[in-house]
Amino acid sequence: MESLKVLWQKIKHLYKVLCQEEWNATTTGIIVAILSILVMAWWRPWGAVGAIRNWGDWMLVGIGLYDAEPFQELNKSIWFNSGSVIGLGFIGGAFISACLGGQFAFRFPPIREYVKAIAAGIFMGIGSALAGGCNIGGMYNAIGNLAANGFAMWVGLVPGVIFGLWLLYKEMEHITWGGGGSWTLEIPSIIQWVFGIAGVVGLIYAAMYYVNFDGDDYVEYINSLPGLLLIAAGLGYAMQRGRWCMIQGFREPHMTGDCKMAKSVGLSILIVAVGAAVLKYGVAVRMDGDPVLNPMYYVRGTFGWGGVVGGFIFGLGAMLAGGCGSGTLWRVGEGQIKLWLVVPFFGLSNSLMSKWFRAYDFEGEGYLGSSIYLPDVMGYGYTMALIVGFITLWYLVVTWNEDTNKLLLPM
Repeated sequence: MESLKVLWQKIKHLYKVLCQEEWNATTTGIIVAILSILVMAWWRPWGAVGAIRNWGDWMLVGIGLYDAEPFQELNKSIWFNSGSVIGLGFIGGAFISACLGGQFAFRFPPIREYVKAIAAGIFMGIGSALAGGCNIGGMYNAIGNLAANGFAMWVGLVPGVIFGLWLLYKEMEHITWGGGGSWTLEIPSIIQWVFGIAGVVGLIYAAMYYVNFDGDDYVEYINSLPGLLLIAAGLGYAMQRGRWCMIQGFREPHMTGDCKMAKSVGLSILIVAVGAAVLKYGVAVRMDGDPVLNPMYYVRGTFGWGGVVGGFIFGLGAMLAGGCGSGTLWRVGEGQIKLWLVVPFFGLSNSLMSKWFRAYDFEGEGYLGSSIYLPDVMGYGYTMALIVGFITLWYLVVTWNEDTNKLLLPM
């Protein structure tokens, strides 16, 4: 009997660690990196804007602005588009984490935040179109996939976040309108737990549906979606559990001096880069002779003003939203209504901008910058040395600032 009591205590402790306690930022960053590598090995690098743009496409089809015919292909639907599946799995994982941890609630913000949410979504959509992706596809996985454009977006993100922080300071100082009206609809813990278990069952059911899908078209494509769905759910779960948001890593060094998230983001990118180099290097080949991972994934023609300006605009929008691309989605999963409003405007603006860019082949013509896969220019060894050096410099700057507060933005 005593042994059963000890076992029960161990189970409760494990549940508390895995489902209720906030995970350490460094641990979360490592988990996110490992899962990112698994997504790449399964299919392709993951991102947030692909899902959000797909949802924006369908909203515009729904109102008649887009012709529905091009979207009738199965792999372009919300339920079968690979980007959308990643987004749905990501939100599902965040929802499960929030429910099992007793953190899910419908949180309605002050009235002014709804206006900021609309502006934030528009800025994030435009910025991610210019930069070739949000903070995930345009920066995190771009650098991680050895693409020069990721550095361009990073260069724009930092001042964009700082400018957004300055605007928030001015808002607190000068704007009083719309500061009230916030409220929270709490959900009883037992109901949250039931919802969390239902979410797990739902993910398993969806994965089994994809595995057993049988049709004339896209069968192999659909049968490979379960991996994307479940790994993306793991990413959403981990980020919600660790409150892991990249925009916080750029904001906190200039707001409080704290650099835990900044260091975690840098370490996570470095791990992804090592994994991508292994998967993309010529020795790692499938039986057909091709690399395990297409070297040109996330190498976009935005190494130039497009990446820098896009990063700036996206960083500003993320500050107004209170979350980056991935941070927005996991906050959606825990019931934050402001972010529920950000997503549709993010999707609509990105869809429209991306359609315009494709119509005039902005990237192909080099209007946004250059497309550079760094190993093609300097080899894998020097590329990894560049990334290690860049992350090391980032670590030194943010830790120095934590001790000196030299880079804090005064209120």
